[in-house]
Amino acid sequence: MVGAAARAGLLGLDRPRERGGHGLDPHELGENAARLGSVCTSLRSLLTVGGMVSAAVDRWATAAQRAHWVPRLASGELIAGLAATEPGAGTDLAGVETVFEDTGAETRVSGRKLWVSFGVVADVLLVLGRAEGGLQAALVTTDQPGVTVEPVVDQLGMRGARIAHITFDRARVPREQLIAPAGFGLGHVVGTALDHGRYTVAWGCVGMARACLHDAARYAVRRTQGGIRLSEHEKIRAGLGRCRVEVDAAQALCERAARYRAAADPAAIMATVAAKYAAAEAASEVGAHAVQVLGAAGCAPDSRVGRFFRDAKIMQIIEGSRDIAELHLGDQLLTEIAQREGGES
Repeated sequence: MVGAAARAGLLGLDRPRERGGHGLDPHELGENAARLGSVCTSLRSLLTVGGMVSAAVDRWATAAQRAHWVPRLASGELIAGLAATEPGAGTDLAGVETVFEDTGAETRVSGRKLWVSFGVVADVLLVLGRAEGGLQAALVTTDQPGVTVEPVVDQLGMRGARIAHITFDRARVPREQLIAPAGFGLGHVVGTALDHGRYTVAWGCVGMARACLHDAARYAVRRTQGGIRLSEHEKIRAGLGRCRVEVDAAQALCERAARYRAAADPAAIMATVAAKYAAAEAASEVGAHAVQVLGAAGCAPDSRVGRFFRDAKIMQIIEGSRDIAELHLGDQLLTEIAQREGGES
């Protein structure tokens, strides 16, 4: 899957053409994420993770670093992963304990990272750690002594995402692989990566939710019980109607985020948070409803709605949990009201 996706050009869709990408605008990128999401969350995750690392390097690296890394990431020559989460630092990444040790000639990284998507096959990882001057981000290659990859299997969802826990034991980081100064690691470098990730996750969830809605409606039309089609039951039709509204509303928020991102509007950050929140909720609700409509067929090992039902729960957690998203959106609303009332007084 990884090699085929790279050959298809999926890993550099929105990177500039002059750096090996396809130059897609935010809406085009989102539509591609939705199409992938309607087929396989893990495949869409490959687009997301590669895009997160490329976006962060493209924005915060030096010109020489961009020229070296971005084309190789965009072409799929190198598969990238984001290594930020730790046993004691998930939602609050400021608490990471991974250490960047400056030895004079180079930097050595030591620590343990969890839930690294495509960590099993990644050639290079964007790692967040603690340096003397603050949190730092660096590109760490995985084919060296001091990097131990522990595959994760049988997790709830995203079972094709080749997830790994990764331990670093004084792994080598040449100076030219440090991205931005110390102190910029979280709010700038990883912040850019997470914002990009939320955006493609949001669109991917729309694709997932729409696929579940399609499967549920199709099953309701075809399935009969006691000589009556499921679709003839008012409760079934009403549930499908609610699901359709949830999917369409989530897509509308994704499209709004796309417009803001295309215009480089500062409001794009919170619009993306809202889109990801709504789309993940829609994927979860519609996935659950689709499994209910399909019944035993929805619980079968080869059930697409069953797979998406599991994946959707992961989407409500990654790139900012739904609880944190609600908090940020509530804070934004209160700030807007305070500013409006202050201007009127």
